[in-house]
Parts: sequence; structure tokens; C-alpha cells
Amino acid sequence: MNKPTWNSKLLSTLVMALLLAACKSTPMVDKPAAVEDKSPAAASAATKPAEVAAADTAAVKEVVIDGTATNANNPLKDPSNILSKRNIYFDFDSDAVKAEFRPIIEAHAKYLLANRTAKVVLQGNTDERGTREYNLSLGQRRSVAVKKSLNLLGVQDAQIETVSFGEEKASANCTDEACAKQNRRADIVYENE
Repeated sequence: MNKPTWNSKLLSTLVMALLLAACKSTPMVDKPAAVEDKSPAAASAATKPAEVAAADTAAVKEVVIDGTATNANNPLKDPSNILSKRNIYFDFDSDAVKAEFRPIIEAHAKYLLANRTAKVVLQGNTDERGTREYNLSLGQRRSVAVKKSLNLLGVQDAQIETVSFGEEKASANCTDEACAKQNRRADIVYENE
């Protein structure tokens, strides 16, 4: 029996690569881009009377992020709104975001996408176990894990800052596991709030 030569191996590899390339799926064709009508007729139709313009914006609810906003106008301060939930809790010695906190992260991502000037600081925290250096590192990994989740949902880096407090913001004299669980978290804090 003949031993395959270097040329035949190369040829069979090229044929296999061509077959695989031919089998790949073709990309879906995007919808054609919208064309803006700049004709004089369209321009006159675009200018509306004041009462029509006022009716169009009557249903728009302005959201103010500063501290002077009332709780009723600011979904971030409304206790019945998911955006008022600001803590993402982690398991011991872990920076993996649990599935139960995804709805909170998704709601904050949706808010940040709708309010491009809003910015958040993600503050990573740990319990008192471990060295100071390790806890600072773990707190940073926790804040970065939440940031990555927000990034995957479309939030830009310019709207997110991460910081680690390690064990600095841990409850003092934490003696039981229930207390320690409350310290293993990342806090979502909005700028100017």
C-alpha cells in the first residue's frame, strides 16, 4: 500500500477546507436603508401646529436623575419599580452573577440604554473573611462581572465605572452566615443621585 505523500495530504486538506467553506450558511440580507424624503411637500407636512405637537409629547414622562426629583417621577427611587433594587449578591468566594439577579441587571441595562447620559458606579464588596488584598481583588471581580453583564446587554463602557471596597463597607461584627451573605455583593449606584 502506498504511503500518502506530503502533497496528497496538503491537497486533501485544501479540498476539505473548500468543502467546509462551501457549506457555510449565507448571511441574511438586511432590510434596505430608509431614505429620508427632503422634498418641499414632506417638509411642510413635518411642521405641525403647536396643539398637535403638544398632544404628541403629552404622554411622554420625563425622568430626572438628580436628587430633587420626587419618587413618583423617578423610577430609580420608586420602591415598586425593579430599578430601586440595587444589590447583586454573590456566593462565598465567587464572582459569578446568579441567574436570580439577571432581571435586575436587565432592567438597569434597559434604563441606561434609554438614558445615555446616566452613569453608574458598580461597587464590589466582600465579607470580612480573607486578606485585605484578596478582598479588594474579589470586590473588583464582582463589580466587573456586573459590568460585563451590562455590556452584553448593550450598555457602553462610558456609562459604567467599577470600584472595589473589599471588606471596607462590611457590616461590623458580623458573626453569622446571614450577615456575611449581605456583605457579598455589588451595589449599583447612579451618579448624581
